[in-house]
Amino acid sequence: MLMPIKEFASRRKALSEHMADNSIAIVPAAPERVRNRDVLHPYRQDSDFYYLTGFDEPEAVLVLIPGREHGESVLFCKERNPEKELWDGFLTGPEGAIETFGFDDAFPISDIDDILPGMIEGRSRVYYPLGKDKAFDSQVMEWVKTIRSKVRTGAHPPGEFVALEHSLHDLRLYKSAAEIKVMAKAGEISVEAHRRAMKRAKQGGFEYNLEAELIHTFMSHGARSTAYPSIVGSGTNGCILHYIENSAPLKDGDLVLIDAGCELENYASDITRTFPINGRFSDPQKALYEVVLAAQYAAIDAVKPGNHWNHPHEAALRVLTQGLLDLGLLQGSLDDALEQEAYKPFFMHRTGHWLGLDVHDVGDYRVGDAWRVLEPGMVLTVEPGLYIAPDNTSVDEKWRGIGIRIEDDVVVTKDGCRNLTEGAPKTIAEIEAYMADA
Repeated sequence: MLMPIKEFASRRKALSEHMADNSIAIVPAAPERVRNRDVLHPYRQDSDFYYLTGFDEPEAVLVLIPGREHGESVLFCKERNPEKELWDGFLTGPEGAIETFGFDDAFPISDIDDILPGMIEGRSRVYYPLGKDKAFDSQVMEWVKTIRSKVRTGAHPPGEFVALEHSLHDLRLYKSAAEIKVMAKAGEISVEAHRRAMKRAKQGGFEYNLEAELIHTFMSHGARSTAYPSIVGSGTNGCILHYIENSAPLKDGDLVLIDAGCELENYASDITRTFPINGRFSDPQKALYEVVLAAQYAAIDAVKPGNHWNHPHEAALRVLTQGLLDLGLLQGSLDDALEQEAYKPFFMHRTGHWLGLDVHDVGDYRVGDAWRVLEPGMVLTVEPGLYIAPDNTSVDEKWRGIGIRIEDDVVVTKDGCRNLTEGAPKTIAEIEAYMADA
């Protein structure tokens, strides 16, 4: 594990400091999901739970009780079971949770109905991710009912339930040095995957052959999962924003848009590169690509402390729209085109999103009525694009069916930003030179 265990303890302490007096926080692990019949999907821990625990087993519940005499950080988890472990692998168990993960106290998950109501009783406020898991919601309500049934004997049920996400997700938005180290490593692995896909493309085949290169590289470097379903869209498929079929043949003369990133210790990377299958851009492809690349450079330049969330998007929009005007795909003035959103048939998404334990990570984009100001430790993607639909008869035929997006992962620093994924070739000269060596 790249992330030090003490990091998770410091996060629990930080969340506890945001909690009101005489309160309790309850955070469940993700449930296991059935894939088909008696086969489960590969397990992926809930991001909030993992952020606070580093614990990757199902059937677990974290409880935080600031001021508790016998320890503020409590984990309920599965007990050790040699017979079950023979089939399904090692379990940490309550003792291991204390020794290995640094919890103050731990109990078998089978005892939670007997123990947790007593921990909730007398607390004025319960922090809990309301509505996230219907089954667990029902379980929490049963614990509250148990307490209420004892009111005549002096029990005090909680008076208020508060959504946990607001405070917790604000903490998750600011990445520590340890988190950035993991994300940088994930970025390096994903960069290598994109480079291998570029080398493979000239051999032809199908989109899934390039997807196989991505997955092979991720796993070869210890990243056992993609951060999201990989997009490998060649030709007109590059104009489909969330294309994941990845089954079309790779055709000489087409571009291929690859949007893919690995997940390392639950942290996501997210890179997009667009390049010619045969290694050489055509003139129309080159003209549109240069516009998107210039827009990305402008947007990355706008990622710095003091600028707000929308500044990179605004910078990209100006460059993209001016480029569309210069190439004759739009008419009129830049100001009019921006005001009328004339670019939307060609660029219909935002220029980025937060990145972290979730590929579309948590964190508010607005604070009140204002865009959030960028601060050191925030990590975001920068991903402008242009997509000329194959059936768009309002533009010259030479442009139709070209889809281009360029995306990098950027962390805000004290004096600007750092690109975590810049190692993947992205200028036309870099791409053509790199692919010429394939």
